[in-house]
Amino acid sequence: MRAAALYSATGSAVLLATLLAAPADGSPQRPEVSAETLGTAVAAERARAAGIDFGTCAQAQDMPGSMRCGTVSVPLDYARPNGQQIRLTVSRVRATGQDPRNAKRKVPRQGALVHNPGGPGASGLYFPLVGLLPEWKRLAGAYDLVGYEPRGVGTSAPLSCQDPGRFFKGPTQAPTHPSASYKRERVAQAKAYARGCAQRTGSALRHYHSLNNARDLDVLRAALGERKLTFMGASYGTYFGALYATLFPTHVRRMVFDSAVNPDPAGVWYGNNLAQSAAFEGRWAELREWIAAHHGVYGLGDTAEDVLRSYEKARARLATEPAGGEVGPGQLQNAFLTAGYYDDYWPQRAHALSAYLKGDPQPLIDIAGPPKEAAAEAENSRAVYTAVECNDAPWPTDFAVWDRDNTRLARVAPFETWDNAWMNLPCAYWQAPRQRPLDVRTGPGELPPALILAAERDAATPYRGALELHRRLSGSTLVTERDSGTHGIAYGPNACVNNHVDAYLLEGRLPARHASCAGHPLPKPTAPGDRESARTPAARPAA
Repeated sequence: MRAAALYSATGSAVLLATLLAAPADGSPQRPEVSAETLGTAVAAERARAAGIDFGTCAQAQDMPGSMRCGTVSVPLDYARPNGQQIRLTVSRVRATGQDPRNAKRKVPRQGALVHNPGGPGASGLYFPLVGLLPEWKRLAGAYDLVGYEPRGVGTSAPLSCQDPGRFFKGPTQAPTHPSASYKRERVAQAKAYARGCAQRTGSALRHYHSLNNARDLDVLRAALGERKLTFMGASYGTYFGALYATLFPTHVRRMVFDSAVNPDPAGVWYGNNLAQSAAFEGRWAELREWIAAHHGVYGLGDTAEDVLRSYEKARARLATEPAGGEVGPGQLQNAFLTAGYYDDYWPQRAHALSAYLKGDPQPLIDIAGPPKEAAAEAENSRAVYTAVECNDAPWPTDFAVWDRDNTRLARVAPFETWDNAWMNLPCAYWQAPRQRPLDVRTGPGELPPALILAAERDAATPYRGALELHRRLSGSTLVTERDSGTHGIAYGPNACVNNHVDAYLLEGRLPARHASCAGHPLPKPTAPGDRESARTPAARPAA
């Protein structure tokens, strides 16, 4: 019945034969193809025939460059490919055909490069504009740069779990060793948030998960007219990229996994979040050591321990008298957490803390105050993050388990542990069914060689995850940036890393199975008024 329905829906006997044929090497017949796999094939064939009608980008009319936008329809539920459809917003800048190093040389087009920045919950809509940056110009010459808003994000069937006007609650506390009464308060908030997600989205909520993100990616590939996918995923984008590689290995051309999430099903996502909290403690220590090395500039102490005392002094003061009426210990902690992602944030954070303790709160308000104008976008991103992680896998449903594990971890890693727990606690009370995490794995010759990038001391996606993904994707190459903790290293300040990415995406060349690059230099202390680079931290962890 399913086979007949597939043939009827697609009109493609070749497609059906490809899905159901036994492997060419004579190995045993594959298990029965799932309804979702068949549904993906139906949706992809439909998208291939329809294509994408690119036109003006409503959200980027004032942006530079020649970015165009369109939409692609995907099934809400891949088991029912002819049922309810949702539309994903897609953006593209055509390949320039120009070699930035030789204006007279024309570069042949290699197809579309699809990018996902992570999250879950981050939008990749503006990604094609990176082609204007010097580091990306070689890729922009050869590839159509394609970004998109994944399901639930932005204008792509957006999710919401609460009134955006109430999303930024400030000032807030952030106790590293919370009391029993504070824990009860946060449990109540987590239950209310989970209820809000269920009430606002209804039965559709169950369909927002990583497996469907991978299936959506295959439909997008087909809609772009690409026989095989060239993909770059960062942070969480590496996780559903790895799911894609496992589900659709024959649809892959080249894949870059930048700052890899650990795909081991045993850690998705509860264990991964505990590992992330532990890793951030080390990153927080590195930041304090850097500040201490520049005591002459910031005056916050000449040892990491002295810098911690300065930080705790500010926390205590903010707990009783929030800066600007809206920056409390929670906002201070979040500002320094984002510095754990990107070391080019370090000078501004150090300056803001120094100025605050010297009587000028404005720099701290500027970097830590709630950006209320972005409340709707932030609420949407958080809703998608929560839905995807909660739907993806089982979570402990007894708070006693969370309390035991996080209390134990906070004794040695207090900086991020409980904040991360509260972020994910709605998953304990989630009302939608859970998926079973896919065992990411490809055998020899099943997948074209992939490139994995990782910084050795990345806290958002700890290095062990890159090693695990490298082990599971046969034939992959891992490039490590040594002695570095920046999250997301492709086309950053490390020329060695960038050269490896260029060689792979432009020429298909990979180094030895495991290569390394020396770490990039840490930032120099900057004077007040210097601008911090514009980055958007990936939502956690998934990264």
